[in-house]
Amino acid sequence: MASQDWMTKDFYAVLGVAKDADSATIKKAYRKLAKQYHPDRNPDDAVAAEKFKDIGEAYAVLSDESERKQYDAIRSMAGGGARFTSGAGGAGGAGFEDILSSMFGGGGNVRFSTNGGAGGTSAADYEDILRMFGGAAGGQSPFGGSSPFGGGRSRSPFGFGGSAPEPVRGPDVLTNATIELRDAVAGTTVELTADGRTMKVRIPAGVNDGGKIRLRGKGRAGANGGENGDLIVTIRVAKHPVYSIDGANLRMDLPVSLKEAALGATVEVPLLDGGTTKVKIKGGTQSGTTMRLKGKGVATGKRTGDLLVTVQVAVPRKLSKDAKAALEAFDESLGGTDPRAELMSEAGQ
Repeated sequence: MASQDWMTKDFYAVLGVAKDADSATIKKAYRKLAKQYHPDRNPDDAVAAEKFKDIGEAYAVLSDESERKQYDAIRSMAGGGARFTSGAGGAGGAGFEDILSSMFGGGGNVRFSTNGGAGGTSAADYEDILRMFGGAAGGQSPFGGSSPFGGGRSRSPFGFGGSAPEPVRGPDVLTNATIELRDAVAGTTVELTADGRTMKVRIPAGVNDGGKIRLRGKGRAGANGGENGDLIVTIRVAKHPVYSIDGANLRMDLPVSLKEAALGATVEVPLLDGGTTKVKIKGGTQSGTTMRLKGKGVATGKRTGDLLVTVQVAVPRKLSKDAKAALEAFDESLGGTDPRAELMSEAGQ
């Protein structure tokens, strides 16, 4: 940031701290405000983005002891009544000479004028004076360290000496995209609009719900030659009636009858690609048991996941009289076995 802006920007007010605040107070105020106005919390909010930038600029100056000293000195000039003017009452009167006298600690004994006469100071002399503040000659500042008039990291407010303003990275842009599960498994390209721009985004195979894709340099433009921010896309995968994605694996529930679970059976399982496969249910399989079908999950560039099939014993909602009688007879044939006997026993341990 160019230091000519320092005369008009009150960084203490931006951070909400007193002018004599210590470094810990300044840091605490900055962290609170940066968190409040961070682009991640305020997507597509231009006012918050500008506020976040101002907060960063203020902290960059006030957190640096040397730059803070320069800033305070320049602000005191701007607000203390001294001005660089010409003619009667100008630089040769009370303005420029008072500033320079106070800088050198002359207490009013060091005087300057622009008449070029005896004891006066010519325009060329002023160049020599300004060099003492870190101009072309790179002299030492009376403030210590880098001069407020150039030679430091900020440009002189009078247009000579110093380096270019520091680059500032542009804010990130946050958006989201909703895709079908099949597209999440296979990968797809979506067209979306973010920050007033429409663009195509490639979604890689195997993306999970809530996954994020970062597009470098597709956010908002940086300042002072700084790099652009990024575009961050959060992926939402629409719910599928059968399958869900778990990392590189697919999951599904497989309904089986009481007879199939109790006696065992071979049943057909549908696959996401439209095909089918068969799995063997062992006799006595409990509801909730999960079987793994190798290589039937999500194929990515790094690996191929599995299909995790969870057995769910289907309980009929309605039974005929004959079916009820058969179940009663079946239960009696078990000899009154209590399926919760072990549960009650273990609960008392």
